[in-house]
Amino acid sequence: MRWRIDLHNHSCLSPCGSNLMLPAVLAIEAMDAGIDILALTDHNSSRNLPAFAEACEIAGISGVFGLEVTTMEEVHVLALFEHLHDAMEFGEFIEFLLPDIRNVRELFGEQLIVDLAGEVVGELEKSLYGAADISFENLIEEVLARDGLAIPAHIDRPSNGVLSNLGFLPEVRYSALEAIRVPVMCETLGNSIIQGSDAHVIEHIGRRFCFIESERRDFQGLKDALVNHTVTFRT
Repeated sequence: MRWRIDLHNHSCLSPCGSNLMLPAVLAIEAMDAGIDILALTDHNSSRNLPAFAEACEIAGISGVFGLEVTTMEEVHVLALFEHLHDAMEFGEFIEFLLPDIRNVRELFGEQLIVDLAGEVVGELEKSLYGAADISFENLIEEVLARDGLAIPAHIDRPSNGVLSNLGFLPEVRYSALEAIRVPVMCETLGNSIIQGSDAHVIEHIGRRFCFIESERRDFQGLKDALVNHTVTFRT
């Protein structure tokens, strides 16, 4: 079976995300775009994942629970988990590693925590813009040790990508690599390449995606497809 996947999206919790990017809106718009497996990956926090989990179940989409972590080198990495409770626990760990700096909402935007209906149930005061006190390689190891997927984000972007910030791709174990453009004109060390929307506004949901070949439309099927290099792209 061929499944359309999009593993990089933000909600109104991310300071750079639109307040209209409710988890339920993300799931509904992704469903309309034909996405089968969808991830929410807010910056350095997992607090909107419970609403996302409910929304995916209603929309009939396979939800993947994640964060986009900023390492101490300011490299962005997608940390993805099968189970909500694992992602929530990891989110607490990453928030603890962030600098104790208060978010200035007038400069950086609000960081809204919402429920399934889109009602605001809280606002995170700690800034999510900072870099967590964990190195790139240690973060990769930590995610994999928790049975998650560790995917360096937008490696071909001129900022916050592993190549732009480190100058090279360390020879460690990755689950895959995410790129904005394919084919990727750089060393990938034989890893599978994926594309994701990196949507911060509603109009960008589903703008980039890829396909996997798998008998299963779930996290294990996704993991197997990345290992077996059965990722394909639209023509």
